[in-house]
Amino acid sequence: MTFKLKQSLLACAIMQAFSSAAWAQQSEPVASVVVTGSRGPGSERASIGGFGDAPLLDTPAAITAIDRAQMLDLSIRNVTDAARFDASVGDAYNAVGYAEQFSVRGFALDNASSYRKDGIAIPADTQIPLENKERIEVLRGLAGLQAGVAAPGGMVNFVTKRPTSAPLRSALVEVSERGTVHGSLDLGGRFTDRRFGYRINAAAEDLKSYVRRADGERQFVSAAFDWQVTPDALLALDLDHQHRSQVTAPGYQLLRNEVLPTGVSPKTLLNDQPWTKPVETDSSNLGLRLDYRVNADWNAQVSANKHWFKRDDYTAFPYGCSYEGDGFYPGYCSNGDFDVYDYQSTGERKTPWGMQAMLQGRFATGAVRHRLTLGTALSERHDSYGEYVYDGVGYSNIWNPRVVDPVAPDRRTGPVMERRTDRETALFAQDVLSLDEGLTLHAGLRWVKLKRDELDDLEQGWVHAQDSFVLPSVALVYKPAPDWSLYGSLSHGLQHGGIAEMGTENEGSVLPPGRAKQAELGAKGVLNRAMTVSAAVFDIRQGLEYVNAANYLVRAGRQRHRGLEFAAQGRLDARLQYSLSLMALQARQTGTGDANVEGKRVTNVPQLRSTAWVEYAVPAVAGLKLDATWQYAGSKAFDPENRAIVPAYHVAALGGSYALRVGNVNTVLRARVDNLFDRFYWRDVSQSLGGYLLPGAPRTFRVSAQFDF
Repeated sequence: MTFKLKQSLLACAIMQAFSSAAWAQQSEPVASVVVTGSRGPGSERASIGGFGDAPLLDTPAAITAIDRAQMLDLSIRNVTDAARFDASVGDAYNAVGYAEQFSVRGFALDNASSYRKDGIAIPADTQIPLENKERIEVLRGLAGLQAGVAAPGGMVNFVTKRPTSAPLRSALVEVSERGTVHGSLDLGGRFTDRRFGYRINAAAEDLKSYVRRADGERQFVSAAFDWQVTPDALLALDLDHQHRSQVTAPGYQLLRNEVLPTGVSPKTLLNDQPWTKPVETDSSNLGLRLDYRVNADWNAQVSANKHWFKRDDYTAFPYGCSYEGDGFYPGYCSNGDFDVYDYQSTGERKTPWGMQAMLQGRFATGAVRHRLTLGTALSERHDSYGEYVYDGVGYSNIWNPRVVDPVAPDRRTGPVMERRTDRETALFAQDVLSLDEGLTLHAGLRWVKLKRDELDDLEQGWVHAQDSFVLPSVALVYKPAPDWSLYGSLSHGLQHGGIAEMGTENEGSVLPPGRAKQAELGAKGVLNRAMTVSAAVFDIRQGLEYVNAANYLVRAGRQRHRGLEFAAQGRLDARLQYSLSLMALQARQTGTGDANVEGKRVTNVPQLRSTAWVEYAVPAVAGLKLDATWQYAGSKAFDPENRAIVPAYHVAALGGSYALRVGNVNTVLRARVDNLFDRFYWRDVSQSLGGYLLPGAPRTFRVSAQFDF
């Protein structure tokens, strides 16, 4: 059934793309056939900075927004592709074939709470599909007021595509890497009764990763509908489903737990065993929203989302060295040998849901104008899983892989049952006070009540924890000119405590929730009506969580991230546009009482990261554009003790697009090569699961064709 669905979607996309009617007339070049988001500088909007769409220029927060047109133009197929254009976003154990994981401002995002669909939390335990997303929004910094629980670095919000007023018919086909084939459709419009609208998206992929034999497949389908119930009431419904199956590619550990491995290939699959199975995931969403206009000044909104996630996790897991001296745990042997474990965890399920109700309005008290938001939110998450299989079965080598057999092929995951429930209740209020023409005060407060029920183990039974927090946020915005804003903000955030991982002495135990605090100063503006610039300096502090020398996950001392961000984008002339993003960051571990980590750098945080992109429309060939991207990331610490430092790297990419009309079909052909000079580099490092390094992708190519009917 899965195979047939994949082939049907691909065939449908290709048939649409290459319909005979489209080729009835001779091809002819045109100057442009794609809407590229050519809004005026400073006109970008996002909803993640507050409680509704607002101009980024007036929002006292650092926000990046990438819309659908930019996703198409930049060949963005996943969040990993999007992250390269924001220097403040990095990878955090972003393994091929598994969930995409990111860090913002040096803090790893929480896969349970830092990713949002239309403002409501969804788990990021598989790659989140973009085919039905209109915009990707990244809030950099604390999101306590907007979200309650979220990692200190910020959060990512995915805005779902909505029905279009005019008919939309678009198909895309792409071939990349070692033969990955991607096909997708985007259909939108109104029914005969124009009160009703629709948006349908479908995609299928045959995945051939650059990591040899880390292959798989993916199918996705979604639908969104609108109903204009009355002139004042709009009801919106959306649903989607994705199935993904792919062999995951684990990372590398240090040799003897102290030296970076050398001479390895990013194309090597460390868990390449005959009995290795792909990780199977299924995820679905059902979203509902009602917008109601009470009168000219007041609006109400109620929104909800239910998420279903299921995973069967398999891997031949590389960990440790038991064949040299007393062994290294973690770490590989001097000669590159590593222990191989048969890991299985089948039937994992996560079923979070959330809802939010808001009342928003405008009024005045004397000379002060107010924009008030009052709201409540409720979310709940249920996690079910069984006792995993984790059997040592032999050893292999990073340079010379060898085949080993599983000890017990009939071993299975223990009984799957609900083992953890989180419930979050919140009340929030924000008032944006316009004190005069150029001065605005943003004052907000969120009360959060957290409740966790957890099955500690089958003998001890359930453990219950409950606590409540008040998270204030205040910001002052000054506009010296209509297209310039200066702001200062103070905010509090909240995040769930870490869960001790497999192999630690307190494995499975959960640390209590922790607070974070942030101070930020920023400026945003438009220069010469052609360039948008933004800059921010920030100071974020939160408790430090790490595995200590006794192999316990602890929270001791704090980590402090102080940094500077700068971004600029615009046009030098009608043919040349560009963007630049950079972040300088100092992240330190202090107050720990542990001499091994005190004052050391926080792991996986480069002190400087930058990215630059430029695009040139070739005057001699109408419709032809060429672009180049350059990324730089400074060195970073591998472990809390800073015993190993991972080198800096540069990565370059080239791309091009050609827009033409084929019959009555607007067509865009695109080509891209990433890691142009085929440089080896360690893309990211993580202390997860004992500490791993993940190599960056080698030189990879892709070509695509987009057809708009």
